[in-house]
Amino acid sequence: MAMTAQEIETYIREALPDAKITIDDLAGDGDHYACRVVSEVFRGLPRVRQHQLVYNALQGHMGGKLHALALQTQTPD
Repeated sequence: MAMTAQEIETYIREALPDAKITIDDLAGDGDHYACRVVSEVFRGLPRVRQHQLVYNALQGHMGGKLHALALQTQTPD
């Protein structure tokens, strides 16, 4: 079973409550998404650590219920 964009957003928001999240279903199949997450939590962190925070928020669903996630992270301007 695939994940919905709403499920992805819920997981991320639980871990990063201040996040502004944009999710696009790239293939229309619920398995391939592009996600942009903007959060103050990322300030001063290397990009790899920022992505790890988002992947950790997905609680192990990445690679299982969620097949592919093109991820962009940044701090607010």
